[in-house]
Amino acid sequence: MIITAKNVDFYYGAFKALTDVTLDFEKSRVTALIGPSGCGKSTLLRLLNRMNDLIDGTRVEGEILFEGKNIYAPDVDPVGIRQRIGMVFQKPNPFPKSIFSNITFAPRLSGVRNNGDLENLVEESLKQAVLWDEVKDILGKSAMTLSGGQQQRLCIARALAMKPDVLLMDEPTSALDPISTAKIEELIDELKRRYTIIIVTHNMQQAARVSEYTGFFYMGKLIEFNATEKIFTNPDVKQTEDYITGRFG
Repeated sequence: MIITAKNVDFYYGAFKALTDVTLDFEKSRVTALIGPSGCGKSTLLRLLNRMNDLIDGTRVEGEILFEGKNIYAPDVDPVGIRQRIGMVFQKPNPFPKSIFSNITFAPRLSGVRNNGDLENLVEESLKQAVLWDEVKDILGKSAMTLSGGQQQRLCIARALAMKPDVLLMDEPTSALDPISTAKIEELIDELKRRYTIIIVTHNMQQAARVSEYTGFFYMGKLIEFNATEKIFTNPDVKQTEDYITGRFG
């Protein structure tokens, strides 16, 4: 297991958003988190790289272990955690800078200065995000000139440039058209050979297509977690079946 959540409770002020969540994320696998809006799946995702630290009045109880160490221990640097556990958001959010600068922004901050190293990193990251051939001749142009699907692949390349172990994706295709969505799904299939991927999605067909494991959340609780095929064909809990077959949600 690369990440383990143990008895996690999470609060936004007085509101309890997660209750007693325990699950394991396997290395080099895609795990999908599904469930209706407001069920806690994105909250859990943001807990895995301490993004919720940035919100005032939040509190986490229980443990989240990354390679065996609790990432909420007092001696753990959240910035270091976010370098190892990268994040891609729902809407593409490139910086209003050149394509080249988008990829090199974080590596420069962490001390990579050599131009040759930066150029290699840009090429490698964009190739991994299957974007290199489309942008290699326009690296100096603003990232804002790219299409939505290209911008999202650029954001994935930007996350990969930090050489993370884990990639978190919060509904990465919900703002994209079907062709761009298919490209991102193909990309996830490629990337899982090298990275552990955890994806929150509203799209159950997408969860079934891209993941090996699926967790179903409802009202802040993990209702069921299992191999994706079992969750979608023979779930153990009736509530899971009702959600997947569209009876509620």
